[in-house]
Amino acid sequence: MSVLAVSFAHCKMSVHSLSSDISSFGFAFPLPNPQGFSETSDLEFEYFDSDKWAAELSELYSYTEGPELHLNRKCFEDEFKTHVKDKKWTEVDISVHQAHAMRLLDGLEVTAREKRLKVARAILYMAQGTFGECNSEGEVQQWMRYNVFLLLEVGTFTALVELLSMEIDNSAACSNAVRKPAISLADSTDLRVLLNIMYLMVETIRQETDEDNAEWRVMRETFRTDLGVSLYNNEPFSVMLFGMVTKFCSGHAPHFPMKKVLLLLWKTVLLSLGGFEDLQVLKVKKREALGLPPLPEDSIKVIRNMRAASPPASASDLIEQQQKRARREHKALMKQDNLDAYNEKDPYKTEDSREEDDENDDNDNSLETETFPLERDEVLPPPIHHPTCERLSLPKGLPWAPKVREKDIETFLESSRSKFIGYTLGSDTDTVVGLPRPIHESIKTLKQHKYIAIAEVQIKKEEEYLKKPLSAGDEEFDLTPSEVLYQGILPSLPQYMIALLKILLAAAPTSKAKTDSINILADVLPEEMPTTVLQSMKLGVDVNRHKEIIVKAISAVLLLLLKHFKLNHVYQFEYMAQHLVFANCIPLILKFFNQNIMSYITAKNSISVLDFPYCVVHELPELTAESLEAGDNNQFCWRNLFSCINLLRILNKLTKWKHSRTMMLVVFKSAPILKRALKVKQAMMQLYVLKLLKVQTKYLGRQWRKSNMKTMSAIYQKVRHRLNDDWAYGNDLDARPWDFQAEECALRANIERFNSRRYDKNPSNPDFAPVDNCLQSVLGQQLILPEEFQMNYDLWLEREVFSKPISWEELLQ
Repeated sequence: MSVLAVSFAHCKMSVHSLSSDISSFGFAFPLPNPQGFSETSDLEFEYFDSDKWAAELSELYSYTEGPELHLNRKCFEDEFKTHVKDKKWTEVDISVHQAHAMRLLDGLEVTAREKRLKVARAILYMAQGTFGECNSEGEVQQWMRYNVFLLLEVGTFTALVELLSMEIDNSAACSNAVRKPAISLADSTDLRVLLNIMYLMVETIRQETDEDNAEWRVMRETFRTDLGVSLYNNEPFSVMLFGMVTKFCSGHAPHFPMKKVLLLLWKTVLLSLGGFEDLQVLKVKKREALGLPPLPEDSIKVIRNMRAASPPASASDLIEQQQKRARREHKALMKQDNLDAYNEKDPYKTEDSREEDDENDDNDNSLETETFPLERDEVLPPPIHHPTCERLSLPKGLPWAPKVREKDIETFLESSRSKFIGYTLGSDTDTVVGLPRPIHESIKTLKQHKYIAIAEVQIKKEEEYLKKPLSAGDEEFDLTPSEVLYQGILPSLPQYMIALLKILLAAAPTSKAKTDSINILADVLPEEMPTTVLQSMKLGVDVNRHKEIIVKAISAVLLLLLKHFKLNHVYQFEYMAQHLVFANCIPLILKFFNQNIMSYITAKNSISVLDFPYCVVHELPELTAESLEAGDNNQFCWRNLFSCINLLRILNKLTKWKHSRTMMLVVFKSAPILKRALKVKQAMMQLYVLKLLKVQTKYLGRQWRKSNMKTMSAIYQKVRHRLNDDWAYGNDLDARPWDFQAEECALRANIERFNSRRYDKNPSNPDFAPVDNCLQSVLGQQLILPEEFQMNYDLWLEREVFSKPISWEELLQ
């Protein structure tokens, strides 16, 4: 029986019968066993669009900015007391609030920079929740929501966008920053205040709560719409922020506070386009509109329900388990398959493994096989009880429904016809005359699981437009926020991608400090450098935290844009993805993961007592070197795990169905790097690592597969199956090395045709321009001749008319 036939049987047999059938052909894939997972705890990480609101607020500020919080309060109170005597902000009614907000808004229009900065600080204090009059963090957040919606109602955000545009074009500030040898926090004061207000407004409005009244809900939707359309200077607000990123990377504005710009860009894209759950809803609606069958499952729910495989066991643990097993072997008779599953000595592993690297990555301890129930209580520590969380109830078996592409069915039929009949019928997938009965069954099974992606429909429509440019007419498409944003960034998209990756490289923990690298610490370094050990430790924590937040923001922005563009039109996604690949995004992400990833995910680069809003409503304890070293008590760092998952998802998006890019993973030796990432016991992260390993398994050689059978088993358990994709051992006909460059070139040509047809207002092809066929109309047109031609008209007549003989007989015939 061929591997194809085994794959087809997957749809018709139960999981248990399938496993026994596969094992008879030399596969070593254990059964998925939802109840048999190791009792050691997974990382209690829930993947969402962003972290909790309080955490997202605190990450806006560096610890160096702490003193400015009280300066904002002073500016507000000085301004407020001149108009309202003997009362606090929290004690007056809404009419006074509105009147004062309008006064502050008028104050932003004064020409004197110092006065304007004081007013902006007062507005920032309002957006920070007037914390001086609050007694708890919850109270600060409550007043933040009220004040932010008040500022939005009076039109503050539009005024701030205009001020920000003015500051971006401030050539004096840019030239001063370029000339300075060392840039500090003081060089970006005006920009930081404006960006702080805007970020607090976007992030607060983005958070929906049950207590929001109807007016606030309407204001939120209006604001979301405004952000997604041409808000200022006939372009979306996100395009202005992208412009700040490229200006910073070009070296013309080194004082830009890049962390705040990137955070604001991320939250603006997140609010205007929508998050991952919004994407799922949009995908379902789009499939309905195109007449496609519904999705086989909700991927978000499936991933949240998955459990992580066990992390690597230490050598001492393995020895101890072997000794206990030897003492227990005579106690019970057990089935041979259970013993095989339990035995950690892989039957396929040879003694002379030739492909061990420095860290023994090929000795596959990355995903230990689970213990069987009879012995779990003796081998493992007692289970840790965690708060119950809602999980999707799935039947035992594989988590994903298999998928088959139309192309896969065509390939299978073509090979079957060539083998049994000796001829092919092209793309005909219905004619099965002359084929054996088992092939009929296989085709039926394939068609039952056929999945038509939205991208396939879009590509076919694009081919129709190119075949029939005149009869197809103009394309009608909705101006969705994704479409508007793509049109806005299209002219400079390559520069935007290069700039984001430059900053990501500078922020990566594996990057070495180079003289030509960009300085991303302009908005964290103080004017006076630390003089004590404690100050140096605090600044070190601040710098590391600053870099982690930048990585988080860039990874989230790139992933959101890729997913939204792919849903809007596949060639928009391909255009962005191709420029990321051209800018070396694939090796950059692999370089990021070429570190001790567990140390990165469990890093404690935060000082919780200095986080906003805790630091403004509590008495701060005295910081010591010991307290800074201890850090917080969290099991892991949410933002770092979020960043790692995002980067893995981006890598998956760039390489999926692209053989040339998959070979880049192989060439850059990504397998050992990715295997080390499997040590993180978090199901979602492991899933995307296993996907990346799956696509390159067939290129890694037999020895690698023999040494990594447990990783292969994990891929079988957790990654979606393509029924006739022989990912483990087959030779892919599409993956011919000499075609890789042609593959990228063909894709690039399709993208350029799409962008030219859809967005080029002046088509360059004269064949498609309208033609005037009326003789009188053409002769009656008034032509404006150049002045030089008129001056030399006699010379032109002599040279082009009189000096050339004309055969009138031939001309008249």
